[in-house]
Amino acid sequence: MSEIINPSVTAESREWKGYEKNLFRFFFIFLIIQIIPLDWKFYHKLFTINWFHLHFHDLFELSKYQPQFFTNQEQQWYAGSFINWALFAVLAAIGTAIWAKADTKRKEYRALYYWLRVLVRYRLAFVLVTYGFIKFFPLQMPYPSLSNLLTNYGDYFAWKIYFQTVGIAPKYESFLGFVEILAAFLLFNRRTVTFGVGLIFGFLGNVAVANGFYDIGEPVLSTFIVVLAAFLFVYDIPRLFDLLVREVPAKANRFRYQFTSDKLKRTRLILRSVFILFVVLFAYKAYDNYTTDPYKIPHTPGLSNAYGYYRVQQFVLNKDTIPYSKTDSNRWQDVVFEKWSTLTIKVNRPVKIDFSSAEDVHEHDIDRNYELAGYAGRHYFYYDADTVKHTLSLQNKNKNHRSEKLFLTYKRPNDSTIVLSGLNEKQDSIHVVLAKINKKYMMFEGRRKPVKI
Repeated sequence: MSEIINPSVTAESREWKGYEKNLFRFFFIFLIIQIIPLDWKFYHKLFTINWFHLHFHDLFELSKYQPQFFTNQEQQWYAGSFINWALFAVLAAIGTAIWAKADTKRKEYRALYYWLRVLVRYRLAFVLVTYGFIKFFPLQMPYPSLSNLLTNYGDYFAWKIYFQTVGIAPKYESFLGFVEILAAFLLFNRRTVTFGVGLIFGFLGNVAVANGFYDIGEPVLSTFIVVLAAFLFVYDIPRLFDLLVREVPAKANRFRYQFTSDKLKRTRLILRSVFILFVVLFAYKAYDNYTTDPYKIPHTPGLSNAYGYYRVQQFVLNKDTIPYSKTDSNRWQDVVFEKWSTLTIKVNRPVKIDFSSAEDVHEHDIDRNYELAGYAGRHYFYYDADTVKHTLSLQNKNKNHRSEKLFLTYKRPNDSTIVLSGLNEKQDSIHVVLAKINKKYMMFEGRRKPVKI
């Protein structure tokens, strides 16, 4: 290895203290376990991908890889989520003890430290690029649906509040994605790592905190990103302390490899080429998904010219007319037709919340559950519309209420009225008259112009 180390730097090298060598050994093992794919599930995913029909989410899942030898569903404060880290720490401690006994003559690990930083930089860059592009093209947090906007704030689960708050401003979400992509490219270049780490602390540090307090569902990954960034930042602490606190000249740490070996030059070129290829491919696939079929939004168009909010003007159950009521468990209060094939009903009937993060990719609309995950206020139904026979076949999208089905016929006496008749989820006959309400929403109307309500 001495042939590729800058000789002038070697002469200036100092011997590491005992605790410094042990700390390095510990973190080297701890990080390598999590960076180098050791989990068979990673390779199973890698070799089962259909590369001829590649979906951006396949690459996204690979970039999020973290070894999981224990699976824990504990939700409270994510106490069980970090159980794998405890195992890695134990393995690292044992490895450190063995390494220290076996290597007593080594004075420092500067060369190994350099390569570990390279691995950490690339690992961070890969995951930041993927998260960056699914925000840059607002896929991760889509714009709230009409039903979402008509859901009471108290019916939101914590993580959905966070997602809706960001999703309501697509340009802001795109900006956040740009920041992550920029941080990834700053890490890609050794000279700009410090700036990239600064962006990560400012942005991803907030994301890690939000994961904990909003129960978003990625506490381990977001914390792992911050830990990797902290590892890179430790390298710069002495000179930043001199510059910003002591206010004395701070010399850059010039330790670097001289790539005189052809093999190392090729390895370096391959690493950079793979990263650039991955970025281009992922960006293209994410853009394609955003423009053709956003994975969280159902793709089947809804009933023509039905999109909107409807007041239930008349509700007849088994030939008995039920007056408007917010407490009756059978009487519908209002109905929303989305732009896609989703119909939602507000009724005083309990909803078992779908607690999933809705990040999975599903081909069928009924399984695309982002619009209802984390909500308790409305009942979401997927429907098939037969525009010849004027019938609607509805099924509850919530996995906890999937057995609920309705079979209705529809009539449209005018542009603002829809009449539904048929059988509800209990097989009772219903007759419902819906009157469209031209409701104005302030987030649509804007804040910088006069609005008449």
